[in-house]
Parts: sequence; C-alpha cells; structure tokens
Amino acid sequence: METAIEATDLRKRYPPDVQALDGISLAVEAGTIFGVLGPNGAGKSTMTRVLCSLTTPDSGGAAVCGIDVIEHPEQVRRVIGVVGQKHGSDPNATGRENLVLHGEFHGISGRDLHQRVDEALGRVGLSDAAERLARTYSGGMSRRLDIAMGLLNRPKVLFLDEPTTGLDPEARVEMWRDIEGLAAERQMTIWLTTHYMDEADKLASQLAIVDRGRVVTQGTPEQLKRELSGDTVFVELVESDQGTARASLSGVAGLDSVEVSGRALRARTGNGAAVLPALLSALETREIKVASVKVSRPSLDDVYLRHAGRAFDEAQGDAGGGPS
Repeated sequence: METAIEATDLRKRYPPDVQALDGISLAVEAGTIFGVLGPNGAGKSTMTRVLCSLTTPDSGGAAVCGIDVIEHPEQVRRVIGVVGQKHGSDPNATGRENLVLHGEFHGISGRDLHQRVDEALGRVGLSDAAERLARTYSGGMSRRLDIAMGLLNRPKVLFLDEPTTGLDPEARVEMWRDIEGLAAERQMTIWLTTHYMDEADKLASQLAIVDRGRVVTQGTPEQLKRELSGDTVFVELVESDQGTARASLSGVAGLDSVEVSGRALRARTGNGAAVLPALLSALETREIKVASVKVSRPSLDDVYLRHAGRAFDEAQGDAGGGPS
C-alpha cells in the first residue's frame, strides 16, 4: 500500500519543560481514516502541526505524500487541507465569501474558484445557507464550513484536529457521516485527532493511541480490543475512597490491572461473572458502598489503560495548559 504520511522519531519540546513529542514514529496508508486518540496534552495537535509544516520538530523527520515537510513545506501545503481546533472562518462574512477568500489564498480564481466553492458547499450541505453570515451558523454548520474550506484545494490528505469538540451529540453524528462520506467518495487520506473513544472506534480504520508524547500502541480498533482477553469490571462507588478500595481487592483472585480514580473502580478479569461475588464481598467487608456494577467486553478505554498505565479519564484530568 502507498504511504500517505510518515513520521520518524519526532521530538518537540516547549519551554520550560514540556516534552510534547517524545520520539513518535508512524506510517499512514493512503486512502484510510487514520485516528490519533489521546487525552488533552498527549501531543496530538503538536504532531499535526509538524505534519502540516506549521511548526518544526527539534529532531526527527516526516513526509506527506512523499514530500519532506521540513525541506519542502510549501509543496506539502499544496497537497493537504487543514481543519484546526478553532474555527477558521470570518464571522462577519457569508459562508460563500469565506470560501472565496480561502480559495484566493490558495491561488484559485475565476470560474474554477466559483465551481469549487459550489462543489464544497454542496458536499457539506451548506448550499442553502451560503449567503448567510457565518456568525448565524450553528456549531455543526460552522464546523462543516471549516471542512469546506479545507476541501477547496482538493487535497490528497485532509487533517482534522479534534473536529467535533464542543458539538452537541446530534451534530457530532452528522459530522461522523460527513467524514465517512469524504473518505468513501474521494479515496482521501484523513488524519483525525480526537479524545473521544467512541469517535475513534467508529471512524478510524487504523488507530494510534498516544500518551505523554509517545505512541503507546497502534492497530485497527478491533485488533487492539481483541488483544485484551476476558472481561472488564466497572464499579461505581458511592463515595471516593481510593486507597481503601484498592487495598480491599488485593486478595481477590482473578483480578488484574485494578485502577481506582475518584468513585470509579475498573479491573480486568478472565471471567467477570465468576469473580464478581468475591469482588463485591471484599468491598462490603471494608464497608465500601457500591452504586452500580457493570461487566463488559474490552473497550478502547481498556486498551488505553493497559498500554498507557493509567485510566483515560485520569489522563484527561492530569493534562495541564501546555501544548496538546
């Protein structure tokens, strides 16, 4: 398969001591939706900016469509579309005006520009709203306008950095349909960063999970989940008592990877139904009250826990204000 994106030992440090990228290497097959899943602060956006030639790594290399992003950044920008975390449109211009301005920035003009603008508006379902000011758009419409802008130069690779953050559930589902449609219709390579487990599971044909500036595991979502045999037991406690809860389960046979974060207790086991009575008895002995219990097959949350060594929610809480 042709490789659309390649990164080799990328490293990037921000002062005073934020190691945003810590030796990231990966390869993305052309025509796939490649998901990059990780908590805020994991390095997803920094890696995206490097691949889009918007920032330079301290060391390592990268190429997009075979073009070196460090040596030939202008050539890279001709073959990619970029949708950042923040809206790129002018709220005081109409949807059409935003697209025309963006197209002119790419050097597109005349009949070709107007044809591409109409095509992009139709592709994202904004033809009827083209003459409205962008400030009147809903959150979902604004994100679709951003994607339309990213499509104007007919890119071979489209970078979507946290495209559904802040959208309501209905708008997120609509955005998922748009992303899947783009990949199917145009055979386009889509780079998708996200901190939503369900989004990565739904959309990514290949997935890299990142934490603390490193890729901790890669594969299809199904492959990664199949690596974890057995069940996950999730217990919601009435009150947070992390030390006591963890200690109470130390003598329960068959439990593995016990993690307690706040009122959430998670553990791996070969047979959830068999171990559940002993687990609940151990908690009751220490007078730890249980609000709810759930036994389920492995999820991407479990994959993250196994490879990153901490729960995803805990990692989100640990993220500071540094680069993401």
